[in-house]
Amino acid sequence: MADDAYLEGRCLIAMPTIGDPRFERALIYMCAHSADGAMGLVVNKPLDDFSFAELLEQMGVEERGATDRIRLHFGGPVETGRGFVLHSDDYMHDGTLRIAGGVALTATIDVLKAMASGAGPHASILALGYAGWAPGQLDAELRANGWLTCDADHDLLFGVDLNGKWRKALTRIGIDPAMLSTDVGETGRPN
Repeated sequence: MADDAYLEGRCLIAMPTIGDPRFERALIYMCAHSADGAMGLVVNKPLDDFSFAELLEQMGVEERGATDRIRLHFGGPVETGRGFVLHSDDYMHDGTLRIAGGVALTATIDVLKAMASGAGPHASILALGYAGWAPGQLDAELRANGWLTCDADHDLLFGVDLNGKWRKALTRIGIDPAMLSTDVGETGRPN
């Protein structure tokens, strides 16, 4: 695959035929994609059974009142006990990876402490787990029409309308979500 075909800094939009309920109507921001594999974070699936305050308590980080606006997300099915903060690049610390277009990723406790005190990044998503692909796996899924791609922007990544992100991403690339079908296969050809 040519370097310009890698999807780092872009979004994957799950097609209705994806076949994996964990990715149904998922929008994934691609943090890394190379010949060695790919890694991304689902940005539109909240975790309702675990709060930021509970996470801080588990990690022994003092809560300082800035936690009520921070919501945890399902980042993907790989390493679901590991946290990742996808954020605006106004916050940079040791271990922060700058991705593209003003977006960065930090997976250290320092960013959680900063967020708990209100000194973290201006925009962020705290995700547990990630979506990962072995070398060539994502490329095969793309060829099988499991995913569409679109450019990432601040609203798709950090907007609060989680339920509308998938539809909004499709609309931005000129697709009416109502026109997508879960049926696959050949057209009704007579035998």
